[in-house]
Amino acid sequence: MTGTPFSTPSPADSSPRANLPAYTVSELSAALRRSIEERFSYVRVRGEISGFKRHSSGHCYLALKDADAVLDAVCWRGTALRLNIKPEDGMEVVCTGRITTYPGRSKYQLVIDSMELAGIGALLKMLEDRRKRLAAEGLFAEERKKKLPFLPEVIGVVTSPSGAVIRDILHRLEDRFPRRVLLWPVAVQGEGAAEQVAAAIAGFNALIPGGRVPRPDLLIVARGGGSLEDLMAFNEEIVVRAAAAIPLISAVGHETDTTLIDYASDRRAPTPTAAAEMAVPVRLDLATELDAKGTRLARGVARFLAERRTHVEGLARGLPDPRSVLEGARQRLDDRAERLVVGFAQMLAIRRHQLDVAGGRLSRRLLETQLTRARERLEDAVPRLQHCMRRLIDHQEHRLANLAGRLDSYRQAVEQILAKGYVLVRDASGRILDTVQGIKAGDTLTLVFHDGKLRVVADEAAKRPPVPRGKKSPHPDQGSLL
Repeated sequence: MTGTPFSTPSPADSSPRANLPAYTVSELSAALRRSIEERFSYVRVRGEISGFKRHSSGHCYLALKDADAVLDAVCWRGTALRLNIKPEDGMEVVCTGRITTYPGRSKYQLVIDSMELAGIGALLKMLEDRRKRLAAEGLFAEERKKKLPFLPEVIGVVTSPSGAVIRDILHRLEDRFPRRVLLWPVAVQGEGAAEQVAAAIAGFNALIPGGRVPRPDLLIVARGGGSLEDLMAFNEEIVVRAAAAIPLISAVGHETDTTLIDYASDRRAPTPTAAAEMAVPVRLDLATELDAKGTRLARGVARFLAERRTHVEGLARGLPDPRSVLEGARQRLDDRAERLVVGFAQMLAIRRHQLDVAGGRLSRRLLETQLTRARERLEDAVPRLQHCMRRLIDHQEHRLANLAGRLDSYRQAVEQILAKGYVLVRDASGRILDTVQGIKAGDTLTLVFHDGKLRVVADEAAKRPPVPRGKKSPHPDQGSLL
């Protein structure tokens, strides 16, 4: 504490506190930070997550609270990517890290290094909330579930390649009905396991039928037993949403274990071995059943044929003698044939007479009708013909007037050209000459000016003027102005 240079010390200035050093704000904040970090360098804090927010940079900010206090916390991006759980508001967790201060706001906070759920009860509550939310979206609806193929040609298995699960499945399939198996190796627990399982299911679904790698007809997602934390990969939302397209059997854990993929799958198997039993039937049982049905079919066909034979024989005994039936029918046929010939001749004569009578009447009526129709058509055609002739005459008059106008315009154009000093040259036959070629000495020519005509006689034959050197001869059809 200091005073002004000219101030008088007060009685309080003589107290022991006057000798205390004066800290700057930064120095005091740094001292407090060192003290807190040394005292609480590694702590475990249990509380409920509140105000969770993931920044665009990847860092996570949240608060841990209980009934009486609130502790701010931060989880840097690198640590957030390694967390085994996805933080959500209301989740009770145990966080491990160190206490530090944030001098910019005079606050202390927990820097989280790891996070885990606080007990099985909290984990089960989180899973139940997730199950209800996904069920509300219809992912677990019965109508979405598909029927498993009776005998799949290719079976896809998503599991760890090093565990006993794949060996149990292959051994059980070999005993029941050997099928082609495609294994997609994945991690079944720990960091990134859920993403690998979801990618494996999506990869099998993306295969093209008939491609180089065959598309499975059935999928089995399996792993052995474990704790609830070990099976968490199969409770993740990304895995549940991936279980679609190809019929899928889930065989995760033991019979008492239940994961969310069991609700989304088409069938749930209590164990991986049971999943293999659901996938294929027993080949020996099928062969035995096929033989039994073949025997039953042969016996049924034989019994049916025997019954039909007995029925036909009974019907045959009730039929009359075929010969007597044919003789009576033959006699009736001969009688009908004779009657038909006579009746046909009579009917033909009657029809011929009726035709002659009707033909006479029809000829007269037809002639009268044709004359009447011809007269009507002629009367209808007269006005149309007159109208057509009138239109034709009008059209020709219009064309004549148009041509006369064009001829007059041409004449005026020629007169205007002649008025400028040009002369129109015609030969004895009246043909217009546009070149000197073909004019001989003594030919009579007529020169037409704008104000009259003049007859002249050519005194010598036409000659083409010489072409100067370096110049091309004009086109033979092009006249000369000289």
